[in-house]
Amino acid sequence: MSKNIVKHEGILDFGGMQLPCYVLEDGTRVLSGRGMQETLKMVDEAEDGKQNPGTRLQRYLSQKTLNKFIFRGKEADHYKPIICYKGASKINGYVATILIDICDGMLEARKTINLSPRQEIIAEQCETLVRSFAKVGLIALIDEATGYQHERENDELQKILKAYISEELLKWQKRFPDVFYKELFRLNGWDYTVKGIKSRPSVIGTWTNSLIYEQLPKGVLEELKKKTPKGSKGNYAARFHQSLTLDVGEPNLSAQINQIVTIFRLSDNMEQMWGYFKTLNNRKHGVLELPFPLDEKGRTIEPIDN
Repeated sequence: MSKNIVKHEGILDFGGMQLPCYVLEDGTRVLSGRGMQETLKMVDEAEDGKQNPGTRLQRYLSQKTLNKFIFRGKEADHYKPIICYKGASKINGYVATILIDICDGMLEARKTINLSPRQEIIAEQCETLVRSFAKVGLIALIDEATGYQHERENDELQKILKAYISEELLKWQKRFPDVFYKELFRLNGWDYTVKGIKSRPSVIGTWTNSLIYEQLPKGVLEELKKKTPKGSKGNYAARFHQSLTLDVGEPNLSAQINQIVTIFRLSDNMEQMWGYFKTLNNRKHGVLELPFPLDEKGRTIEPIDN
């Protein structure tokens, strides 16, 4: 009889993404290969639906740019899939710890090289998973040490994992759509490539405050600055939008972003954009429009009295 017979099975819920998991007769923990790909967001939109998704994981593992990080210190067959059997059904899976190895490799690659846009998405997902696994793992160890594991509900750790995944995903969730930055780069004639985005000018932060956050109700930006933690170098360690409330703050933020994207699309350059923005703000506040020029931060340059 094959040793790869499924004895137990279940589903890990990663914030809506479901990853089938199994325990074999010999105690080996296994994760579904297809499920791992979806959990890591290894999806190429250009090929989605045109290619067997079961090949994507191996394709990413064999990419030259990632190979030395993914396979560092590991044998060539480390990521070899294993075939399991659930009755007459054949399951393509991987030893569960492989998922952590992939995450470690991706995070190391992110620290060392410039990743492609899709690789960046995978790396962010890896960080979410690793953080959540660490939290749940500590809880499980405490439960085992204290004997509480025998009293807790069967799915309690799963509920905790789901909560932590949702919490981590919220940190990474994009509030500013790609089109916001794509249009901003176009208006300035900047290179909208991975390299260009990585070295984007810091003035974008100043513009974002002027165009978006300062347009929210009075005092909101100041409060966000107070709530947002800073790192050892004094820089903000999180994005302002992570402190906004889900029911009021975020809808207002989204509405303002959409309004500014519309202005971007109507403009041919930044000077024209600031003109449209000023006109819109004057109308919003009932202010008489004056033909004063604007500086590079979108502020009015007052005329000089002679």
